[in-house]
Amino acid sequence: MLVNYIKIMFRNLLKNKVFSSINILGLAIGMSVALLIGLWLWDEISFNHYHKNHARLGEIVSIETFNGVTSWEEFSSVPIAAALRNNYSEEIKQVSLTKETSATLLIDDKKINAYGYWAEADFPSMLTLNMKRGSFKGFSDPSAMLISESLAKSLFGDKNPLNKVISLNREYEMKVAGVYEDLPFNTDFHGVQFLCAWENKNNAGNTHTDDWLDHHFQVFVGLHDQASFEGLSAKIKNLTKSHIVGGWEELMIHPMDRWHLYTNFKAEGRNTEGRIQFVWLFAVIGVFVLTLACINFMNLSTARSEKRAKEVGIRKTLGSSRKQLIGQFIGESFTMTFIALILSLITAWLYLPNFNLLAGKQLSIPFGNPGFWLCLAGFTIFTGLLAGSYPAFFLSGFKPIQVLKGNLKDGKPASLPRKIMVVLQFTVCIALIIGTVVVYQQIQLAKSRPVGYSTQRLIITEMKSESIKSHYEALRNDLLQTGLVENVAESSSPSTEVRNSMMGYSWPGKDPNQLAIIGTLFVSYDFGKTIDWKVIEGRDFSRDFPSDSGAFILNQAAVDFTGLKNPVGQMIHWHDKNHFIVGVVKNMIMESPYKPADPVFFTLFNRKISFILIRLKQNVPSPIALNGIAKVFSHFDPDTPFEYSFTADNYNMKFSDEEHIGNISTVFCVLAIVISCLGLFGLASFIAEQRTREIAIRKILGATVFSL
Repeated sequence: MLVNYIKIMFRNLLKNKVFSSINILGLAIGMSVALLIGLWLWDEISFNHYHKNHARLGEIVSIETFNGVTSWEEFSSVPIAAALRNNYSEEIKQVSLTKETSATLLIDDKKINAYGYWAEADFPSMLTLNMKRGSFKGFSDPSAMLISESLAKSLFGDKNPLNKVISLNREYEMKVAGVYEDLPFNTDFHGVQFLCAWENKNNAGNTHTDDWLDHHFQVFVGLHDQASFEGLSAKIKNLTKSHIVGGWEELMIHPMDRWHLYTNFKAEGRNTEGRIQFVWLFAVIGVFVLTLACINFMNLSTARSEKRAKEVGIRKTLGSSRKQLIGQFIGESFTMTFIALILSLITAWLYLPNFNLLAGKQLSIPFGNPGFWLCLAGFTIFTGLLAGSYPAFFLSGFKPIQVLKGNLKDGKPASLPRKIMVVLQFTVCIALIIGTVVVYQQIQLAKSRPVGYSTQRLIITEMKSESIKSHYEALRNDLLQTGLVENVAESSSPSTEVRNSMMGYSWPGKDPNQLAIIGTLFVSYDFGKTIDWKVIEGRDFSRDFPSDSGAFILNQAAVDFTGLKNPVGQMIHWHDKNHFIVGVVKNMIMESPYKPADPVFFTLFNRKISFILIRLKQNVPSPIALNGIAKVFSHFDPDTPFEYSFTADNYNMKFSDEEHIGNISTVFCVLAIVISCLGLFGLASFIAEQRTREIAIRKILGATVFSL
């Protein structure tokens, strides 16, 4: 019996090649889209699951209220770690302080710029790093460091790196205590190439043990099994208030499982928004596109009802039950779905590299994972039932007497569902098109905002070694003498970020009870000329005015925030000194391009500066200019490879998430339209097939192809 069913199914498929091909192609496209979206969704949902303790790990975040606005940041002060360790040991199993760092690693004749962390001894075990050599125990030594497998390969080749000494910036040395497996792309710690022991004397964090105001560190905690994140967050909420004047900070624990998807904090520390919105968006798109493919299948199957009616009538007359007919039609649906599944797997595998480029991911199809095949089987069964159930019940419901008498009519009652489904298809397509256009317009609107300075041909490099920092003026003069650059300046932050926010400012008319924290950039005299900012009041910093050594320039947002009228010439009181305001500049987009500009103070106040900005000359090709700049840097610091980034690229990175989402939505939108058009093509082909006699007669009577 089963063999006969299979023979009948394949005979029907082969007999109707055009419609079977359209059905299979539509299902294959829909299943390919659903498969790619499924891989993307799983990557998002399983972010940070590489760490075995991910469900019990969290990060201390600060909910801060300044300038009348409540915001959050993931950086904390050093004393918080000791307070948590000493006072909450019943709930907290592990605590680790960390601080991001970058350094030039040198051994023999090799030198590599690398990114890593200063971290306390518990940190590697908290992340459950997969140690390839050595162990976590060795990290308790203040001179120890752990390095990634790829970094070990670059520095030592195939040699055993354990106990080898690496020089960092030629300033201090660390001993390799272990090698860990490279962290995957879908973890927040991807790209961390080394860990250095926190207790090392060269770690600047050791000098901040009593500073509750310096928020440049991260504190990670691992909870005991019986502890809850919500309960502990409530206990530590006011931990810092007795140590901070004004009590502007509240603490909470942000669980690792929510780091990636829930990043927007609301009042009272609730965070219910973030990338999770994209997850829901693509889940809906995947369901919609697959539904479109299934609607095509239903439409074409029911449209051919008259062709299958005689078969149904004869088989019912010969004794076939409705259940047997439903089984046959469902079997045909499953057969086509299975063929479509094979095609969709091949398509997804071939297109995956391009999809990764669009999505900014490193996805792969887990062919070796049994769970993947189980999900795929369930997905295929669901698709087969969704696509084949309605045609099966519709076709098997024909009455044999009416069919054999020729009384079956495919009129309004039969065609109405098909019309509804076609309208539904294109409604979904139009909704996808509108959504894609809205995302595109939002990105373009943000991109069209005036940046406030020139990003073109402006590069930035970080000063990692003391030899560069202590010889900055000589370096600047040598760069200008090359004729390759227009100007050079120093800054405490890149021009696309504000890395420091300061308190303690006062100005005429300020409410003494107002808690104000203002973005602050420490810059050199030539900063404004180098980035080409727009001075709208007063003047730029100038070496011709010795008093400028402690002067301030405000952006428009800072003037609005302070409420100063005619600010030029007025004073800002800070660090027990008065600092004159010499100018006001137009707002520059230094943070999110989707938000209003924040207040920023620019000052020549003497603080350690970490970045050099260089404006390349217009008439010099960039590769030639960069090569010449690299030679100047190598003269002052031969041990550090010259690394740079273009400000324009850094600025465009602010749109990367939205552009990835927009690109993926566009591709899926186009495929949805293709599926819908395939359905219309199939219906049009079927109608043309039904009207072959009419077409023949009309051609005999002189009708042209164009008129038909």
